[in-house]
Amino acid sequence: MSLVAKMLWVLESRSREPLDLEELAAVTGRSKSYLSRVFPLVTGYSVTGYLRARRLSEAARVLANGAPDILSVALEAGYGSHEAFTRAFRDQFGITPQTVRDRRHLEGISFVEPLRMEMNADTTIALPHFENRPALHFAGIAERHQMSMPVGIPDQWRRFQPYIGNIDGAIAGAAYGLVGEITADGMFDYLVAMEVRAGIELPPELSAVTVPPLRWARFKHAGHVATIRQTIGSAERWLSENGYEPSEAVHSFIEYYGPAFDARTGMGDVEVWFGLKA
Repeated sequence: MSLVAKMLWVLESRSREPLDLEELAAVTGRSKSYLSRVFPLVTGYSVTGYLRARRLSEAARVLANGAPDILSVALEAGYGSHEAFTRAFRDQFGITPQTVRDRRHLEGISFVEPLRMEMNADTTIALPHFENRPALHFAGIAERHQMSMPVGIPDQWRRFQPYIGNIDGAIAGAAYGLVGEITADGMFDYLVAMEVRAGIELPPELSAVTVPPLRWARFKHAGHVATIRQTIGSAERWLSENGYEPSEAVHSFIEYYGPAFDARTGMGDVEVWFGLKA
């Protein structure tokens, strides 16, 4: 079973209990920092964001079935007051709990259903290529996105296209997507970049990132780039099942887009790289 599947099992089986990363770390035997990175990469949700969305989705179902009062539903969902529950409910669904209770149906509500316990179990993946790399230096456009709906990433890549092949000191042949810090509310930093030589002078609009020396597990992604999260999930499962522990360095997960990748079609030479602990 993959690490993320174990996390999902705990979150679903104990969804009505107080849960945090400390508890998940104790159950899984992995650090809080790693759990807070790998769960969003595979599922698109932060741990707290997924748990909140699941609790509110179940609360909406109870309200639509004619709950006698809203406060009892709020308390069951882990909220200490009617007001806090209403605010969170409106943020999640765009309507109030009272509206759902009054109209007695769930049309127009975007539920977050339980994710499969063994995600991507039917997805096969080629064995990774392992490679030791010295420190890697990157330069590119950095932006922050919502992990569950990173709609701005294609445009970020479009705006970076004119720089590819036109940065002095860049190492030609590939482009990269680097996932940086992931916050508790599911936001993450993403750098669209090229590898560059150390110490070069960059245009002011570009950001620089240095990744420490790491041993990398490189997994090939088959199919359209839009399905890359399936490969990430399968790679995480393979690493967990084969005893490999990914690094906790901030930029230890990288998307690689090689010379044969066609940005117009979203097909071609794509890999996901996991940095590993020594």
